[in-house]
Amino acid sequence: MSPRSARLARLSRSVTFSACHRLHSKSLSDEENLKLFGKCNNPNGHGHNYKVIVTVRGEIDPVSGMVMNLTDLKEYMQEAIMEPLDHKNLDKDVPYFSDVVSTTENVAVFIWDNLQKLLPQGVLYKVEVHETEQNVVVYKGEQTIVK
Repeated sequence: MSPRSARLARLSRSVTFSACHRLHSKSLSDEENLKLFGKCNNPNGHGHNYKVIVTVRGEIDPVSGMVMNLTDLKEYMQEAIMEPLDHKNLDKDVPYFSDVVSTTENVAVFIWDNLQKLLPQGVLYKVEVHETEQNVVVYKGEQTIVK
């Protein structure tokens, strides 16, 4: 590859936020919710220290040597993740979750959608949400076809 060829790279940055939630679906009875979600359906909720890794991709700029300025990515993540989610009750403080069960999968979709509004089009590659050290969700904006 010649020095003038475009080089693609992925750049990741992580943040950690604390939030509480209750896994509960309005479309299920209390008994069905308890059976499905178990102790995570506790009416008083429970909390997590979530770790989020955001990965962007693009060409390495020949002048700056960067895919994206990390300071800009940090600011986007502050606005899209930390401000709406940190130290919040997801179900009560975040309007998105008033009708969406606050699973880690849906937290990842929420973060993806927020970042998509801020980042240049086509740059966002992956959102990885660690609910615990054992439970991780990866979302890449993929959707299924509605039949």
